[in-house]
Amino acid sequence: MAQPIKIGIVGLGRAGWGMHCKELQGREDKFQIVAACDIIPERRERMVARYGCRVYERIEDLIADPDVELVDIATRSSDHYVHASAALAVGKHVLIEKPMCASYAEAVQLREDAAQSPCAAKSPAGQLFVRHNRRFDPDFLHVQEVIASGILGDVYEIRLARHGYQRRDDWQTIKAFGGGQLLNWGPHVVDHALRFLESPVVSQYSDLKRVAAVGDAEDHLKIVLKGASGRIVDLEISGGVALGAPTYQVFGTRGSLILAGKAITLKYLDPAVPLEDREADPGTPGETFGNKEALPWIEEAVAVRTGDNYIIWDHLYAAIREGVPFPVTLDESLEVMRVLSAARKGTEF
Repeated sequence: MAQPIKIGIVGLGRAGWGMHCKELQGREDKFQIVAACDIIPERRERMVARYGCRVYERIEDLIADPDVELVDIATRSSDHYVHASAALAVGKHVLIEKPMCASYAEAVQLREDAAQSPCAAKSPAGQLFVRHNRRFDPDFLHVQEVIASGILGDVYEIRLARHGYQRRDDWQTIKAFGGGQLLNWGPHVVDHALRFLESPVVSQYSDLKRVAAVGDAEDHLKIVLKGASGRIVDLEISGGVALGAPTYQVFGTRGSLILAGKAITLKYLDPAVPLEDREADPGTPGETFGNKEALPWIEEAVAVRTGDNYIIWDHLYAAIREGVPFPVTLDESLEVMRVLSAARKGTEF
């Protein structure tokens, strides 16, 4: 086993301390937290007490630390570009929490910054990694497997929903800081949508609203993407829906899937039973609507497989230490940012 990657975490709030530090527990053979940075003294003191690492108030000092190999950016969304670009400029590997940046234009520039990084040519895996950890959610992977099995036939539409109701009032409701659901849940769900689409986006409809949050950023959004294949993915993220829809709904030519909570409900035509040939009848119908046909339906409910999305850290280690391609490419991350930025066009946001 190669030496652990020496990591410096920038931002010790809900993401850096609350998620990243916890997810690294048990991975000490792969990652060693050697430095951390935050403007709040109490957070720095907490890191020293827990990890005994060096702490800094300024990111400039952390990225100047020669012991830091990987800079983990977990600051506010509006700071992601500036902080990641600074770390790349001195040759550090960078893991950036979603969203990649506050805008598509920033994301494009950040990719260029990574290509110009002093160590880029020496690293086959690249210098910049975007933390789309929910690419590895067990429910998302389970739904993908059902679609790939073919039991639903040709899937023509998928609906994704993340609903709740909250009069939220933190910085993620303020536009100036990159707030709003578009950059909060948006990167996760749009990344899922693009994976489900399985073809380039040819059209997009978007609508943003502020419903319950008290800031000036959107807390309700709908995006409908159509792929070159004709498949549609309809996604809705809201902090203003009191009765939510299922997390996943998949419609195919031979059946459907609904995932709500930890259960998947399936209804599909038995693939072992051939259907009779039928033709449209131009004649005058009888007194009843439709036609009588006993279809060989199979209905079942299955539990969603368990697991977690922390394995993104294992992929990151393999990329940096072993040169294994990171499963979330920069092109995919940029396409997420392009869709998110396009969703703002024509709106007050």
